[in-house]
This record gives sequence, structure tokens and C-alpha cells, in this order.
Amino acid sequence: MTPLDLDRAHVVSIPMRVPFRGVTEREALLLEGPAGWGEFSPFSEYDDAEASRWLAAAVEAAHVGWPAPRRLSVPVNATVPAVAGDDVARVLARFPGCTTAKVKVAQSGQLLRDDVDRVAAVRSLLGPSGRVRVDANAAWSVDEALTALTALAPFDLEYAEQPCATVPELVSLRTALARAGVDVLVAADESVRKAEDPRRVALAGAADVVVLKVAPLSGVARALEVAVSCGLPVVVSSALDTSVGISAGVALAAALPDLPYACGLATTGLMASDVADLLTVDGALPVRAVVPDPDRLTALAASSERRAWWLARARRCAALLGD
Repeated sequence: MTPLDLDRAHVVSIPMRVPFRGVTEREALLLEGPAGWGEFSPFSEYDDAEASRWLAAAVEAAHVGWPAPRRLSVPVNATVPAVAGDDVARVLARFPGCTTAKVKVAQSGQLLRDDVDRVAAVRSLLGPSGRVRVDANAAWSVDEALTALTALAPFDLEYAEQPCATVPELVSLRTALARAGVDVLVAADESVRKAEDPRRVALAGAADVVVLKVAPLSGVARALEVAVSCGLPVVVSSALDTSVGISAGVALAAALPDLPYACGLATTGLMASDVADLLTVDGALPVRAVVPDPDRLTALAASSERRAWWLARARRCAALLGD
């Protein structure tokens, strides 16, 4: 199979246990090549130019391979969607051994008190030694972020991920937090992966931590370059991938010189099924190749219409990538 030969690709559709980023069915196109398996699963709202980076990452995984690992396992965090506080225990039970939790906040249609209740429940369940981080997905203005993080700071946050949308807003927020005496670190996610020059976030003083996802940065090798050049602590996260895509994130985390934080790679627990088993053991994922189960590929196969949609999208993105 060559990078442009998609006839043998598999397109799967996996139900979510709970909606996540508005997604109720996670779809992905999986490629097999001489180096292993790769995943192409950009969200449907992304245009072809942005989605082509995800295809580059899939081709790298299937046909090129990844840098040598520096560690044999990668610590991971639990991910808590925007559920009610009473449902937090049920969610955390899907992440055995995890002592860090990322909590979604600023959900459309919810109020700050909902975020406080959710974060409070997580802190109570993890105890004082657990680590709690929040992710606003760029939903707040600077003033809203300052208000929200002031309310959430008493729960001893590890950091706040992408509280505002733009680099200038993140710079302003960090200044406002310092002036208010609110001790919360700021992590940049979307500001890194959507930037023409991801290093701009660090150079502008917009973040204390950078969150990197392999697929939006065109693959493990490119993401590793960004991590080293940023000069900031790195958290590797997933884009709601199947275990095939997660294995690329694990490869990046395993290749980093330093890994001070748990990574957001244990997200397959949010899905009702998966194409393979890459399971968390004692709060960590093993560094290993992932091969989908043929029976699961068949059981989770998308409809013929959705398969055609994904193949057409991949071909358009391949044309943008060229050779």
C-alpha cells in the first residue's frame, strides 16, 4: 500500500459513551503500511488544508515510523467531560490508577457553578495528592477566564488549558492572574496546533505549558521538533483518537527528553468500543505498536456513505500534500 492508495483503508464509526465536544459518533479512517497503522480522523468541521496535516501524520505512522523511545510507559490523566458533579465518580472509574484528571469546563449552556461543582467532585475523589487540571477549549474571554479561574483556584489546579482563544488574550490573562494573586498556570493547546509557527506561543510569553497533539502537527517527528523548540514543559494529548491514533501520541511522549506531566492519552475510555486494546495499567499506557482487531474493524465499519465521504476527503488532502 502506498500513501495514496486508500482502497484498503478502513473507516470506522464508534459510539461515544457521553457526548464529547458535541461528538456522539467518532469516525476515523485507518491506514495500514509497512511501518504499521496510521489514523486519519480530523473533525468534520476542519477544512482540507487543516485536515491534510492529520493525513501526513497517518502516512508517517503507516509508512515511516517514529523516533526511538526514551521510556517504556507514559503516565496519563483521566478526562472528565462536562457531566454533573454526581456523575464524576462513574467517569473516573474508567481510568484505573490515574491520579491526574482533566476536567472540561466552560461548556455551552452551563454556568460557572456547574464547573465548580464538577471540579470540586474531582478534587474530593482524587484527594489532596491528586492533580486536577481544567480545559476551557478557548471558550472564555480574558475577564471571564479571570473570574472562573479565581473561583476554581481553591481546588489547587495544576493548570488551565486554553482558557482563551488567542495568543494576545493568553498573555493578558497571565498578567491579570498575576496581578490578582491567582496562582494558576496557563497551558496552550489550540494556540499551538493552529499557529503557523507553534513556537510563537512560547516566544510571546502566552503560556507556562504547551499541549501537543500529534495529528494536527503533521506527525510525531514534527511534534517533537515543536516540543524541543518551544522550550516549555510539554503535555501530549489526544484528539479523541482510536487506539491507533493514541499510539502515535504515546510514541511522541515516549520520545520527549522530559515528561513532567501526565498526558491526555487515555481517552478511548470515553468511547463505547475501540478497534484494539491499548489499556491503562496503573495510570500509564505502554509504549507499543497497535494492530486493530479484524473482527472489530468489521463490527465498527462505517456505512458505505460515510466510507465514501472519508475516502474522498483523504484523497483531497493527499492532493494538497503532494509527494
